[in-house]
Amino acid sequence: MIQFPHCKINLGLSIIEKRTDGYHELETVFYPVQLQDMVEVCISENTTEAIHFSHSGIPVPGDDNNNLCIKAYQLLKNKFPHIPATQIHLHKHIPMGAGLGGGSSDATAVLKIMNQLFNLALDQKELVLLAAQLGSDCPFFVYDNPCLAKGRGEILEPIECDLSKYSVVLVHPGIHVSTAWAFGQLNPHKKSNSIATIVQQDIHTWKDELINDFEAPIFKAHPLIASLKEYLYQEGAIYASMSGSGSSLFGIFPKDKTIVAPSFAPSIRIDTI
Repeated sequence: MIQFPHCKINLGLSIIEKRTDGYHELETVFYPVQLQDMVEVCISENTTEAIHFSHSGIPVPGDDNNNLCIKAYQLLKNKFPHIPATQIHLHKHIPMGAGLGGGSSDATAVLKIMNQLFNLALDQKELVLLAAQLGSDCPFFVYDNPCLAKGRGEILEPIECDLSKYSVVLVHPGIHVSTAWAFGQLNPHKKSNSIATIVQQDIHTWKDELINDFEAPIFKAHPLIASLKEYLYQEGAIYASMSGSGSSLFGIFPKDKTIVAPSFAPSIRIDTI
């Protein structure tokens, strides 16, 4: 059984306060974007091992046992020991470490496929609770609709936000930004206007009001990322921002607008959705 898990962008990202558990209280809007990976899950013919994991496409670094797809399998196997030997193949197309949530989307796809393939009869609420054990933004990919996110990102509320009449251009500079370092650069504080309110306004007001708190320190540390955001505006973006803690950026353009890589960074990856 195959699914094509997609990525997300953050419309605004406010870090409100640091919590006593070490995490941060935040507010953002998760918006689904159809840049996709491919995940296939099937019953394995090799019954000598419970799980066989393989991958292709963009190289996936690190130990396979730490991959979120494996952790999703293990979560369900612990809950349902009768699950037979399983084979998972991941084809990566969404850039990793980019603030696009590709790994979280892949892991949630494994949960959803296994639920259907092995007749586990988990409802949406149960899938959300399981996904939250894998990562803060995993539950969003159970819903697959625009959501206001609070808490660590796991408290979700559907929100009216439709960008279907626009093109979304994703720009990945290929720069790794440490999430832990990025959080350490912030001064958490409550904002005067909530992201939930701003995204309901005319999109042309977003440029001046819809802020990602991570941009200031990351742009200072990586001027190329700041230059790429400015380039998106020069090319006619109605709104441009960094997604999550970076380093990917996105621009919202009039429909069917495409752009090419700028001369100052000709090798960057650009996807138009």
